[in-house]
This record gives sequence, structure tokens and C-alpha cells, in this order.
Amino acid sequence: MSIRRSAVLAGAVALALSLTACGGSSDADGNDTGNTGNGADGGSAEGAESNETRVFGADNGDITIPADPQRVVATGYAVPVLIEAGAPLVGISSWQRGEPMMNEEDLATYEGITRVAGELAAETNYEAIAGVEPDLIVIGVPAPVLGDLDLDRLESIAPVVAIGPTIPSAWRELSRLQADAAGALERFDEVQAEYEAAAAELAEKYADVLPDLDFGHIGAYGEVAGGTFQREFGGSWGTNVAEDIGANYYGEVKEPGPGSRAVSEYPSIEELPDALGDAEAITYTVNADGSVPEPVQYVMDSELWQNLPAVKAGMTFPVRYTEAATYRQAMLALEALDESFAPLLDR
Repeated sequence: MSIRRSAVLAGAVALALSLTACGGSSDADGNDTGNTGNGADGGSAEGAESNETRVFGADNGDITIPADPQRVVATGYAVPVLIEAGAPLVGISSWQRGEPMMNEEDLATYEGITRVAGELAAETNYEAIAGVEPDLIVIGVPAPVLGDLDLDRLESIAPVVAIGPTIPSAWRELSRLQADAAGALERFDEVQAEYEAAAAELAEKYADVLPDLDFGHIGAYGEVAGGTFQREFGGSWGTNVAEDIGANYYGEVKEPGPGSRAVSEYPSIEELPDALGDAEAITYTVNADGSVPEPVQYVMDSELWQNLPAVKAGMTFPVRYTEAATYRQAMLALEALDESFAPLLDR
């Protein structure tokens, strides 16, 4: 089955600037020691000297970075990824949305790292970033949000690689790029392997029931005041992990937009029968504690919901941890899906 997963060296700001300007470095004998590559194909930094560099393909171009970063700053979606991967983090942005999905060890690590930015890119503290003296900065925000950052200022502190989210399901590839840039692929690959093994086990467990059903999904970002609900299709937040174990979400967005709008849409509540009337089973997003978000409850309180064939047949299933964007977080989503789908085995 196919599975889709921070000081410049003390007193040496000039070195960081030179690293961003060249594609490699030389050892004491004048030999070129630079490693070049693109993204995850950049090769291993294992055994690299601290002055070695490589070229890394990122959203902001081909960037010369340390081959073996020792002090990494991470923001946005890169925060949980690099915590899980054991990267040498010295500064991070706040990432409250991911706290409910962190295990005890990762949460302790998260709480112990210096905050250099808030939840939003516009809340970046450039003085704080300079103060922790990074040799690499990994920015994990969507490309359109890069405009809220002073990249020139960041690049004067350390090399910057921007690797931000696109469609929700792309967290697999993007998180691996983030871990690769930070020189933390070993642990990353271990967790990925654990996830893939668990997903394969569940795919086998539900092989006789999930693939034969046409699923729909109700997401948590509808607007109650506007009378809309969120329908998520394949590759979206609420669906992509379930797809890894065999669930099939039918249909596609009528008018695709950028990012998550390529895989989800926001019909009016009156369109609910047309949107999900053909669904044989429906999953819906719930909070980490199992409670139902207001936009989802709005749908479920509708008489139109009660009349859907899948609802009448008792074929509705809550899904927790739908914002999983790392392999360890997605493991939680797998466990939650197993719990929700278990009744299917007795039908």
C-alpha cells in the first residue's frame, strides 16, 4: 500500500552569511567538502564537519545550508516535525494547535524550548531568533504567508529554508523535507516506518469492509453564521489518514482553490442531501477529547442530516486527531479510526 510524512557558530555571524552565498566549503587543505542536493535527495550529513554545506531546494529557492546543523530554529508546521525527529532545536514558534497530539516526552521538549515567535508568522521576534544564535532556520508556513516575514532580516541571521504546507495530505513529503534540512532523518524514518506498519495492519484488518464503501466527510471549518458546512474529499485533513487504511472518499471539489480548498468545499446546509446523499458511510471531525465542534454539531442538528441514508443506516463515524501533520500524530489518528470503525467488523 502506498503511504503518503536550530546560532550561527558563537561569534561568527559572518560565517552564516558566507554559507548562504556559496554552494560549498573547503577544508584546511583546500579540498571542496560541500555536499549538494535538492530537498530530500540532498544526501546524508552523517559524519559531516561543522563547516560543510550543501544546497537544499526549498520554497524560497536553492539555499546553501549547513550539512550538519547544530542549532536550529523552527516555526509553524516544522515545530512538531523537528521535535519528533530529535533535531537540535534552540528556538521555536508557538504551536498550540498541536499540543493535544503531543506525547508526554514531546510536550516536555516543546515546553522547554525558547519561544521566538507566536502562532502567526507576523508574530516573529527577530531579536529573539538572533539571540539563540541559530545556524539554520526552518520556516514551516504556507508560501503566501512568507510575505508576513522579513526574510532578508532572517537570512542575515542564518540560512533560511521555507518548507510550508500545500494540500493537507502532503504533510508526509513536506515533513520529511523539514527533517532532512535539519539533519534529523534517522529518527524521522523510524517513526515513519512505525506508522506505515500500523497503517498496513489496519488496512488488512478492514480490507473486507472499508474499500467497498463510498465515504463522505464533514469537517470542522464550516461557518455556522453563514449557514455553510465543510465537506472534505480525499487528501484533506479529515480523510487522508483514513485513506491509508482503505477508506475511499468519493467526489471532488467543484471549484478547486489553493491549499486545502483543493480538497474541501463549503456548501450551504441546504445542499447537504446533494452533497452526501450518495454516501454509504460518513466520517466527521471531532475534537481530541471526542467532543463535537460547533460547525459539525450544526450539521448534525439539521433534519437534513437525520434524513441522509448513511445516517439512517447508522453508518457515521467520528474521527479524532484530524489535524495530524506528523507520523507520530498520525499514529493517534490511526488508533482513533480503529476505535471508530470497529463496529463495521460486526455488521
